[in-house]
Amino acid sequence: MPRVPRTAGITTAALALALLATAPAMGDEPVVSDPCVVAHFDLAGGESPENLALAPDGSADLTLSTARQVVNVTRTGRKRVLATLPAVANPHTPVVGKAVVLGIARAENGTLYVNYATGTSATGIWRIPAGGGRPRQIAQLPPGGFPNGLALDERRGVLYAADSVLGTVWRVPRSGGKPTAWATGAALQPRNAPPAARVGVNGLRLHRDAVWVSNTNAGTLLRIPVHGSGSAGAIETRATGLFAIDDFGFVERHRDTALAALIGGSEVTLVRPDGTHRVVLSRQDGLSNPTSVAVRGRTAYISSAAYFTQSAPNLLLARVHQRDRG
Repeated sequence: MPRVPRTAGITTAALALALLATAPAMGDEPVVSDPCVVAHFDLAGGESPENLALAPDGSADLTLSTARQVVNVTRTGRKRVLATLPAVANPHTPVVGKAVVLGIARAENGTLYVNYATGTSATGIWRIPAGGGRPRQIAQLPPGGFPNGLALDERRGVLYAADSVLGTVWRVPRSGGKPTAWATGAALQPRNAPPAARVGVNGLRLHRDAVWVSNTNAGTLLRIPVHGSGSAGAIETRATGLFAIDDFGFVERHRDTALAALIGGSEVTLVRPDGTHRVVLSRQDGLSNPTSVAVRGRTAYISSAAYFTQSAPNLLLARVHQRDRG
C-alpha cells in the first residue's frame, strides 16, 4: 500500500498501540526469530518494496512501487532488475497520484504477473516473461480503481486482484482478457478514513480452496470460499483488530495460521486460526512499514516499504520454527 499522508500514519499508529490486544503464546504454534535485513533499497529512487513472490531457488521477486520496477533479490541480498513498467503521462492514480506497481504473482514456469495502478487505461494486470523482459498488459482494470494484492490460481487458470478503492476482488483469465467482479460487498470496502487513506481490500492469497484477503481500514482478515463452479462463496471474517493490515502469508503445516504485515505500526503479527493474534516482529527488528509477507519452509520474507517512516526500506528474512518444549 503506497504512502498516505504522514499525519494520518502517525495518528493511526498511536491508535494501534492503544487498542491492539494480543493473546499469550501457545506451545504448539510457530515461533519467529533471528530477523536479518538482507537487502536495502533507495527511497529517493522510488524503491519502496511493495509486494513479493518467491522463486524456487529461495530468491524473491519484488515490486518497487514508484520506481515501477520488478527486481529479483537473492537470500544474500544481490539484486537484479527484471522489468520496468512503462511511464505514464499525467497519472491520476487514486490514493497516491503516481503510477505504482503493486501486487505480484509468480507462475510455476517463472512468468510474473503484476498489478499496475495509474489512473489511466494502463491500469491493470501486466505479464513479464520468465527471467525478465518487456512487460505486456494482458487485462485492463478500471482507471478509478487501485489494484493491489494479486494471486494466480494455476489449476483454474485465473488471476485474482484486490481493488482497494473499489472494494472488489477481480477475476481475470490467466491468458488475459475482460475482468469479472468476482467478489464485492461491505466487508471489502474502504471505510472510516480520509480520502487519501481510504484503503479497503488489500492483500490477497490463495489458501486451502479459498481466496483470503485483508481489509486495511477495517483491520480484518477475510476468507472467501471458491465454489466448485469457480464462483465466490459468502465472505467470512476470520480475524479482527489487525490495525492497518497490509499483506500476509500463511505458515506451512499450520493450516490457517498466518503472518500479517501491519504497515501503520511497523509490526508483523502471528494470526491464529481462531482469530487471536500477537506481535512477533517490530521496528526494533528492522521493520519499516512492512507491506508484504511470504513464508516458505522455515523462512519468512518481509518487505518494508517505509511509506510513513521515510527511512530504511528493506527486505528482511526471519526464521519460522516450533517452540522448544524442553
